[in-house]
Amino acid sequence: MKISLGAKPLALPMPTFLVACYDINLKPNAMAVAWGGVVCGQPPCLGVAINHSRHTHEGILKNKAFTVNVPKTSQSTEADYLGMFSGRDRDKLERAKFTVIKSELVNAPYLDDCPLVIECELAHNIDLGSHALFVGQILDVKANENTLTDGVLDIGKVDPLIYSDSREYYKVGSFVAKAFSVGKSLK
Repeated sequence: MKISLGAKPLALPMPTFLVACYDINLKPNAMAVAWGGVVCGQPPCLGVAINHSRHTHEGILKNKAFTVNVPKTSQSTEADYLGMFSGRDRDKLERAKFTVIKSELVNAPYLDDCPLVIECELAHNIDLGSHALFVGQILDVKANENTLTDGVLDIGKVDPLIYSDSREYYKVGSFVAKAFSVGKSLK
C-alpha cells in the first residue's frame, strides 16, 4: 500500500550539482543544487532550479552563463559547504579550496577539481514561483580522462555525489542491466 507524502518537490535520485557563475562583481561563486538535470537533447540543454534570493541567481542573470560541476563522493564536505553559506558573505570557493578556471566558452568559471563539468549559456529563465528554472544550452562537457572507459563516461569512475530528500549524501550502486536492451525481453 502506498502512503501519501503530500505535494512536495521530491524525485529520487537527486544530483549534487555545484552551479558556478560570476557574481555581479565578476567574482567566482558556486552553490550546491539538487534540483536539476538534462531537459533537452537537441539543442543539448540542462536545467537547474535556483531560489530567487540566492546570490547565484543574480550572477547567472547578469552574466547569462553558468557551469554545472559534478563533485565526486570524496568531495561531500566541500559540496555541502557550498550549499550551506552564501557567496555574498564569504569566498566559499577559496575556503573549500576548489581550483577555479575561467571557461573559454561561456562567461562563467568552472571547478577543475570536479571530475565532470558542463558549460552552459543561459537559454531560458523561467519564473516558477519560489524558484527560477535556468535552462542552459550545453556548449561543452569536460571530463577527467580517468573517468572514461573506451571513450565513454563511466559513472563508476566519475563517482558522483547523490543527494537524498532525507538530507543525506549517497554514492552510485552496482550495475543492474543494459539500457535499451533488457526491456526487449518483454517484446
